[in-house]
Amino acid sequence: MNKRLETRAFTLATGDEDARACRDISTEQCRHQPRNFGLTLLSLAATKTGDELASARLVLAWLLVTVDAPEYLLALLVPIREAGALLPQLFVAAWIRRLALRKWVWVVGSVIQGLALLGMVALSFVVEGHAAGLAIIGLLVVFALARGLCSVAYKDVLGKTVDRGKRGQLSGWASSAGGLGAIAAGIWLQTAQSSPSQQVPLLLICAGVLWLLAAISYSRLQEHPGATSGGANAILEALSSLKLLRSDKVFAHFCWTRTLLLSTALAFPFYAALANDSGQGLATLGGMVAAGGLAGLLAGPVWGRWSDRSSRQVMITTGVMAGVLGLLTWVSHPYAPQWPLQGWAFSGLYFFIALAHQGVRVARSTYLVDIAPASKRASYTAVSNTLIGGLLLLTSSIGALTPWLGAAGVIGLFGIMALLAAVSAYRLPEVDAARAQI
Repeated sequence: MNKRLETRAFTLATGDEDARACRDISTEQCRHQPRNFGLTLLSLAATKTGDELASARLVLAWLLVTVDAPEYLLALLVPIREAGALLPQLFVAAWIRRLALRKWVWVVGSVIQGLALLGMVALSFVVEGHAAGLAIIGLLVVFALARGLCSVAYKDVLGKTVDRGKRGQLSGWASSAGGLGAIAAGIWLQTAQSSPSQQVPLLLICAGVLWLLAAISYSRLQEHPGATSGGANAILEALSSLKLLRSDKVFAHFCWTRTLLLSTALAFPFYAALANDSGQGLATLGGMVAAGGLAGLLAGPVWGRWSDRSSRQVMITTGVMAGVLGLLTWVSHPYAPQWPLQGWAFSGLYFFIALAHQGVRVARSTYLVDIAPASKRASYTAVSNTLIGGLLLLTSSIGALTPWLGAAGVIGLFGIMALLAAVSAYRLPEVDAARAQI
């Protein structure tokens, strides 16, 4: 790309006309900042769009139902996707720190993710039933582990190549691109004439190709060798800091609240299963994909501003939203065939549960960062992530109740958990009061 064009695009995206004035990256890296910003944005936009097209909460859940996999496997999708990407970071962070160039870790991880998605597509055509479900879950494990590698490497490379004050804008533009991509895909699905068994694999193929293209883009970053010393073992640090759960009552209370709020993420695949059972086909799937993209596009600024005022209130509000939606779905499901505009009803329901989940993500992160003293912030984060990563895997056992409760009953159970989370968040102190107690 022409350097003048790179600089103009950088200025347009950030509003900064002096691209070579940097505060906390080296002078050498600062010269390449416009190019690196653009390449990173392209890579993130591709993967965030791919995230929406291959969402474990919706598209992979739809795929499992399409191949006639057992319903209990639905409960494994989100825990494996989230915990599988989180826990490996604790083990590999120190190893990645010893590499002078870390962009290649991200490139390799992105290639593995793309190939894992393409492998799911291939399996969906040759295997079905329980075997297909287990194989897809196995490839999701590979996908999530590779994602953990990318996450650790990305933070390091971003800190070396993009200056402070530009990183949030980079993430925001990429998230918007992902939301717009999901909306476009949803509209396309609603107008498609073929069956879900044909179009869902096509979504995954597009997502896999996007990850491979992202790897090519990211490989062209101008990254200079960095320091290779000083990397601590994050898992050892987390284990040594577990005493915080005993000594810091506010932090322990927050971790309990965050655990209950996991219900907002865990319920998604079961909403997808209900929608699939409605018999509305691609129109419903397309509407839900678009609804999820729209929620991601709109929710961030709203929840972000409110969380800056009171992240506790956002956790209460979103917990109540998710809880009420879950219980209403459970109670009204027997009458679903009589719902007016049934496909649109599922899309609207999915929009509001996605809206609530976006608020949960923003609020819990903001509250943790705001209450943690600077000297303990790394320990708070390590303990919280380790605890939640482990509990995510344990909560997948709730899926074993599906044969007795059905998908709607499991959603109702998650709704009760979300209401309990709201009650727990109500009992949390506001940030200023919490900091006074720490």
